[in-house]
Amino acid sequence: MTNDTKPKLSVVIPLYNEQANVAALFDRLFNTLGTLPLPWEVVCVNDGSKDETLELLLKEREGRKGMVVVDLARNFGQHSAVMAGFKISRGDWIITMDADLQNPPEEIPRLVDAFQKGHDLIGTIRQGRKDSLFRKFASRITNRLITRMSGISLMDFGCMLRGYSREVVDGILKNPEYRTFIPALATFFARNPTEIPVRHEERTGGSSKYSILKLLSLQLDLMLGFSLWPLRILFFVGTIVALLGLILGLVILALRLYFGTGWAAEGVFTLFAVLFFIVGGQFFALGLIGDYIGRIFQAIRKRPNYVLRETYRDE
Repeated sequence: MTNDTKPKLSVVIPLYNEQANVAALFDRLFNTLGTLPLPWEVVCVNDGSKDETLELLLKEREGRKGMVVVDLARNFGQHSAVMAGFKISRGDWIITMDADLQNPPEEIPRLVDAFQKGHDLIGTIRQGRKDSLFRKFASRITNRLITRMSGISLMDFGCMLRGYSREVVDGILKNPEYRTFIPALATFFARNPTEIPVRHEERTGGSSKYSILKLLSLQLDLMLGFSLWPLRILFFVGTIVALLGLILGLVILALRLYFGTGWAAEGVFTLFAVLFFIVGGQFFALGLIGDYIGRIFQAIRKRPNYVLRETYRDE
């Protein structure tokens, strides 16, 4: 059923340099949505792509009903692109997915079924992942670590294919935190969340936009955005290091008195090693505290997460 009335379902897709996937994505997506007995729309957010992604989106829109194209002024990142899609979407149910087809569009009816059963937040767990062994291992460790530190129970933090009710999305939009993780933030507003297994496929074309550095940055956002445990760990580690330093100082003093001044001079490199360890720990602590302070600074400035250049939709 096409978008002849107010859509019941909105599919939000952020795109950044995805020209190799546009044609295949929308062929499969619109074929799948055409089987659903409810009105829908597709909200595509071009996140400042430098290739022909925007041109291809506008071309696709000419021949398809129910498609909205949002063009951001520059690349603001996936989080901001999804927030822009949330703001533009009109559906009671909102599904997000990646444009690289690692999230098969054919899984969307299963999320719709979960919505119809009364769930307001639908997470997904990737089955048969096509990622590298390193990424699978890192994801497993990260999921466990973040669950323990934040108290948020999600089995798969990394899957973009997710469903949100309008109430949950409105709660997220009213609390636009700086560099937060949307699926984790959504758990605060959900009353009846669930997780379902979904298929996972290899990227159709192009290359992944998530480098190791970006993945580490995402994990840092998760830990710092939803937990104070990093600061608490620093407190405990600092206390232990201080006690060890005191004990070591007493030991060195006792050995100096016992062996004389000659021994103390020969132990200078040990002291330097201990000093470097403590100084390194201090710089680490300052960097962590600085990140928290930086987030506070970004939040109080209240700058917009994104700037719209143009929105293309049928009136």
